[in-house]
Amino acid sequence: MRIIIDIGHPAHVHYFRNFIKIMQNKGHTFLIFARDKEVTHSLLNHYEIEYISRGKGRKNLIGKLFYILEADYQLLKLAKKFSPDLFLSFGSAYAAQVSKILNKQHIAFDDTEHARFEHAMYLPFTDVVLTPSCFSKQLGPKQIFFDGYMELCHLHENYFKPDNEIKNKLNIKAEENYIILRFVSWRANHDIWQSGIKNETKQKIINLLKDQYKIFISSEAELPASLESYKLNIHPADMHSVLANASFYIGEGSTTASECSVLGTPNIYINSLTVGYCKEQDEKYGLCFCLKNDSRVLEIIEHLLNKKDLLQEWKIKQQNMLREKIDVTAFMVWFIENYPNSFAIMKENPAYQLKFK
Repeated sequence: MRIIIDIGHPAHVHYFRNFIKIMQNKGHTFLIFARDKEVTHSLLNHYEIEYISRGKGRKNLIGKLFYILEADYQLLKLAKKFSPDLFLSFGSAYAAQVSKILNKQHIAFDDTEHARFEHAMYLPFTDVVLTPSCFSKQLGPKQIFFDGYMELCHLHENYFKPDNEIKNKLNIKAEENYIILRFVSWRANHDIWQSGIKNETKQKIINLLKDQYKIFISSEAELPASLESYKLNIHPADMHSVLANASFYIGEGSTTASECSVLGTPNIYINSLTVGYCKEQDEKYGLCFCLKNDSRVLEIIEHLLNKKDLLQEWKIKQQNMLREKIDVTAFMVWFIENYPNSFAIMKENPAYQLKFK
């Protein structure tokens, strides 16, 4: 099988990298089309995944629309030479639109209910969209629900083992504990008019924790001079080991919060936008504190600080969650290799996916 995958964000590398390696070992061939966004190319190079760059994209809405035409044209030329059997992506307009031009199937994954612009750009041209069972938006007859999270693609116990020597890479002592703060850039289409942690709250969080914990900040946007000394300097491929060994995480990024939940790391997600997977991890499994603003964050931090066996409690919650979720990568391999029969099977018998627990 010949498959084109469009990669638009560093997280997408993690979603598909294990799938790519497994499928390559089975004899399938890939063309990876990847945006030069943040550390995307660095991760692809680290995992030795060959790719073709589609450039950096654009920042404003008009620029984004023109970029769609540019990227579509570039991908169309590549696809005609590659002759794919199908296209695969995480909600990519480029893969969807070019697949329709070439009369090929496009299978998309998605877990972001509020990504309305992206939905408008890819859903009309997509044949199948696979979403977590906690996804609250109904996308019509082409939608398939799977009982897992995208973060299980790379952080399921079948694929990920944390580097327990990560503190050496962080240049801290083995007995030191640390906290991760994560700030987003607020430049995505769905981030317009949204908010997270106010600057004064960021400083209050640091003041509350700095005497007891080493603090590291991961930020999409450039940090102000007052916070630069806390900047996390680590290879992006080590980030999940950093999260797995952290005492807890506080941030505006839902993907990183979900990664912490999957890893059994206590986390506080602060964002005016709600996503189904963080909401479920909060309300069903107690793994995440999902907040629409920062008004209660200091209170929750105090609550976590007062717990005697915090990490042990979270590991128990993590195992409860993992027992109910599938190996998403194994499910993905089966679904793609057996498509379109797999689509019919999942429509008739959604419980078939339990084979991948």
